[in-house]
Amino acid sequence: MGETVIESLIEGGKAGGGPPLGPALGPMGVNTNAVVAEINEKTKEFSGIKVLVKVHIDTDTKKYTIEVGTPSTSAMILKELGIEKGSKTKEEVAGNITLEQIKKIANAKSNSMYGKGIAERMTQILGTCKSMGVTCEGANPKEIIAKIKSGEIKV
Repeated sequence: MGETVIESLIEGGKAGGGPPLGPALGPMGVNTNAVVAEINEKTKEFSGIKVLVKVHIDTDTKKYTIEVGTPSTSAMILKELGIEKGSKTKEEVAGNITLEQIKKIANAKSNSMYGKGIAERMTQILGTCKSMGVTCEGANPKEIIAKIKSGEIKV
């Protein structure tokens, strides 16, 4: 039994039958339209962000499985805020994110983060916000992290 893996960076929900996927899938003998449709279904929540997609194809049976990576935390923060990049200086504020948006990112990345629970994952995301110059609920992310850890903010 042979297996071929095709990897590609695809914008969430926007895979197509053209390059890079189409020409790679065609010679494999799989239904390109079915693969593309499944990729788009699995990546639709990452619309506007490029994600790594791996298509594992059994070259004997032509069966396939699709593995979707998760975008970086910083890419998801930028998308939530509708901005293109973080701040260049420590003083500059690139944007302000809500706790709800932080929770949304934490849930979307639950399979790729090390935090045991939602609170731990949220504090990791807040750490990324800090390094990007993004405030949370108008405050320094370090303050929000401390309030989550102390229990002052319940998540």
